[in-house]
Amino acid sequence: MKAYHFQFMLSLDRPIYMDGRPHPAAYAPHSWSGFSTGEWIGNTLKVTTTHLKDGYLRRGGPQTSDMLKMTEYITRHDDILTIVTVTEDPIYLDEPFVQSTTYMIDLNSHVAMEECDASAFAQNGGTDRHHVPHFLPGQNTALTEWLKAEDWVPVEPTRGGVKTLYPEYRATLGGSVNAASLKVPSSRASFAPDKSIVDQSPRDGQVHVLPVQGNIYMLVADGTNISVSVGEDGIALVNTGSGQMTDKILAAINQLANSVVAAPTTNKCFGAHCPETWGWSSPYMNAVISSPAPPKPIRQVINTSAAPDHVGGNEKIAGLALSGRRVSLIAHENVLNRMSAPAGKQAPTPERAWPTDTYFDEFYKVPSYVNGEPVIVYHEPAANTDGDSIVLFRRSDVIAAGDIFSTVAYPVIDVEKGGSIQGVIAGLNHVLDLAVPEYRSQGGTWIIPGRGRLSDTADVASYRNMLVMMRDRIQDMIKKGMTLEQVRAARPTMDFDGRYGSNTGSWTTDMFVEAVYKSLKGKE
Repeated sequence: MKAYHFQFMLSLDRPIYMDGRPHPAAYAPHSWSGFSTGEWIGNTLKVTTTHLKDGYLRRGGPQTSDMLKMTEYITRHDDILTIVTVTEDPIYLDEPFVQSTTYMIDLNSHVAMEECDASAFAQNGGTDRHHVPHFLPGQNTALTEWLKAEDWVPVEPTRGGVKTLYPEYRATLGGSVNAASLKVPSSRASFAPDKSIVDQSPRDGQVHVLPVQGNIYMLVADGTNISVSVGEDGIALVNTGSGQMTDKILAAINQLANSVVAAPTTNKCFGAHCPETWGWSSPYMNAVISSPAPPKPIRQVINTSAAPDHVGGNEKIAGLALSGRRVSLIAHENVLNRMSAPAGKQAPTPERAWPTDTYFDEFYKVPSYVNGEPVIVYHEPAANTDGDSIVLFRRSDVIAAGDIFSTVAYPVIDVEKGGSIQGVIAGLNHVLDLAVPEYRSQGGTWIIPGRGRLSDTADVASYRNMLVMMRDRIQDMIKKGMTLEQVRAARPTMDFDGRYGSNTGSWTTDMFVEAVYKSLKGKE
């Protein structure tokens, strides 16, 4: 038994693997149905599911993050099938959500099919395809609309909270017991979110390789993602990682190239007139299988920004010769401006690390095909800085998004270097315009973030939606005349801090709020 396959109304296929395979790494993609493994415990099938996308529990229910873990216990008693589901999300659920569902077999029933493939045209906001519907804090008039017909229900417990779920909460309604002092037998999730988030971008001093699609592989190099195109033409990189990781990155690239392009293989053609064979030493022997040609070296590097962990390996990699020529380093001209300096001034980076081919337009088409496909570099102005780019591998259908997209942190916005929250949002909208989902907003075009797990359009849209909410909230506070300290105290990012925020390190939540505030305030 390799796997069971579950479907609901012929929607998304959901395999339950029974062959003992492990769950994928944390930086692997997430999907709507997740990754499930099963084991029999007596007559009960226990199913463990990870790698789910963020969403909601039931329609209109509480929000869930992509840290969600689901455990199901499926038991059949004659014609009755019972499923007990335990959902854990330490970001948004105070305690596990437990639900049981019972089915009865009906051999004569006809299940409705749900092969929905409708257009996503203008589904969010009429003529504005980038509209993100949401309420500003305190402005959702529907929160108490139900009081018109159900005025006997107290308002306070309807706003949620783990204590409202237990009978002991009734004692607070008369005012004799304070809810803050109430003790209830609640339980927590079995895992902490911090490690799960960090594991999406492991800083372990190692290089991890994840196949993506077509010619493209993703290297996770001590927390920074590098996109690699591997093929007969040679190697093309998007970013080079930090300088201290260069040797390990080159070793991983060399191993990847040897295994993908120059791996020895069995002979598949025989005879003197074999059309597939060249270099035979006799009509009955193909010598090439014993000594395949080495893979061609690194041909091009595209830098999506001047960030040290994107250009740190430029100097060493640029010295690798290809037919006597230097490796081509491609970037927006503002990246060159950041890395170089006027004559007589000390440059922040060695000259050998500087881009050799720059562009100034809104996009740049790499002059020749790279491993059989066109590669287009798009400028995302005023995003993290004024020199950010994204890279589209058109045939492989993969986008390297650089630092405008992350699954582990709020975006770094350097206002002094031309960055802005609106530019980051515009860049994410551009990614969504270029990307095409395979089915139901997932799969299809893969997006490699600057940091974090491999993603698709749904993941980018979720991150974009969050940033639009942050922008609109802080913009509303600025219109009310609030100072930066007042905005910080109001905690406009509160509902996403558990997923993307940080109180320590080089980029904190306070720094993000300040950058958003300054970039919006500067527009007034």
